Amino acid sequence: MASMMSSSPNFYNHLNSVTLNSKVKAIQSRINFFISSSNNNNSDEKQHQVSRREVILRSSELALLGAIFHFSGSKPNYLGVQKNPPALALCPATNKCISTSENISDIVHYAPPWNYNPKEGRGSKKPVSKEVAMQELLEVIKTTKPDNFTPRVVEKKDDYIRVEYESPILGFVDDVEFWFPPGKKPLVQYRSASRIGFGFDANRKRVKASRLALEKKGWASEDDF
Repeated sequence: MASMMSSSPNFYNHLNSVTLNSKVKAIQSRINFFISSSNNNNSDEKQHQVSRREVILRSSELALLGAIFHFSGSKPNYLGVQKNPPALALCPATNKCISTSENISDIVHYAPPWNYNPKEGRGSKKPVSKEVAMQELLEVIKTTKPDNFTPRVVEKKDDYIRVEYESPILGFVDDVEFWFPPGKKPLVQYRSASRIGFGFDANRKRVKASRLALEKKGWASEDDF
């Protein structure tokens, strides 16, 4: 056993990953129990008081766990614009990711790209440059927080932005990428994925809120979302 551990440099990383996953599952079980208990509309006043105590108890537990364990996860090594073909990465086989690179028939993972100069809008009247569109996008990133995650721009290039969104309690991190592909079409591709999480549809909610904010600036989605 000792020789196997010493000869396997990834052994401890694997062990830590297993431990982290079991902690996450335990928290998820507690949250699901809390939600099901709180949604019982047939309870009397005494049961209602118990539910309120349960809210405080579970919130305290989550806050304590968040202070002890920081569930940020590791940055995936496949982020960024892929080379062949040029595109953002596809999603893993989970419901915690959406990407414009996915096939339109994939209703779980696909999301349509954005157009910052739509023909039916400012594209036919007063189109903006890619640089102006990127500034508009950055402004929306910094001001739109539908899930109370804190956005942090960690990488910015002429055609690419990567943002890490961190949850307020447990420190979960979602990786969100935006890419302005080359060509004449004024499109923006994006990908939003959770490193670790409960699959509460936070990625789709975040992208939708961002799109609605960008629409006020003149952007449009290439398709319904």
